[in-house]
Amino acid sequence: MMNTPAISLLAPVLYILGGLLLLRRLGKGQIGSSKTGILALAVVALILHAGMLYQGVLRPGGLNLGFFNALSLASWLIVLLLVLTSLRKPIENLGIVLFPFAAISVILDLVYPADHLIVIDSWQKQTHILTSLLAYSLFAMAAVQAILLAIQNRHLHNRRPGGFIRALPPLKTMETLLFQLIGVGFVLLSISLLTGFFFVENLFAQHLAHKTILSLVSWVLFGILLWGRIRFGWRGRTAIRWTLGGFVMLLLAYFGSRFVLDLILR
Repeated sequence: MMNTPAISLLAPVLYILGGLLLLRRLGKGQIGSSKTGILALAVVALILHAGMLYQGVLRPGGLNLGFFNALSLASWLIVLLLVLTSLRKPIENLGIVLFPFAAISVILDLVYPADHLIVIDSWQKQTHILTSLLAYSLFAMAAVQAILLAIQNRHLHNRRPGGFIRALPPLKTMETLLFQLIGVGFVLLSISLLTGFFFVENLFAQHLAHKTILSLVSWVLFGILLWGRIRFGWRGRTAIRWTLGGFVMLLLAYFGSRFVLDLILR
């Protein structure tokens, strides 16, 4: 059975193993080596993780999105997007952070299960939830990309391009990938907000108001960043700061209320 402890723990073990292999590859400055094997590990972990989510999240008429359930679902989607994107773009090194994050989310979901049923009774709400999760996943990848870009930028400015830096794509490629992630994420976040305004009742009710406001703040921050990129050619530290700032707002919007309601107020 998928829910036996041994099989349930296989997913986080494979995630961690994939992250360690990526870290080892970076330490040796090996560009592109062992990519297929690492992605294959991630695919197996995703399949096992999906089986757990199928049992824990799907409910008749809706989704069980308690705090750790939602975190586990988001981490699965993040890794899925990472694997699919890595087939065409050199961003698999983001797995150094994202794979362990997925492993931790699976373990927490197993240890602290929680129930919070969200009724989904229309395709409009399905669109709202799907685009919200996709937007968050892409911005999470962009945030990790921004952190790697900051490390790479610092090493190059200090003239210390060691093995870690040699394993990363060129700085210009890293920035291009960052803004591609942000651009797609911004479109999805825009769709999420529009469907929320038109099809979600009581969007500014007490339990949803801060989520809506913080999501709007994040949307504005990412919108300004994209405008600054097009109008003034923003890059480097400016792009990194705006990316991380926008993601923090989105992180608080998506998981702040669930943390308070599910874990503190129960």
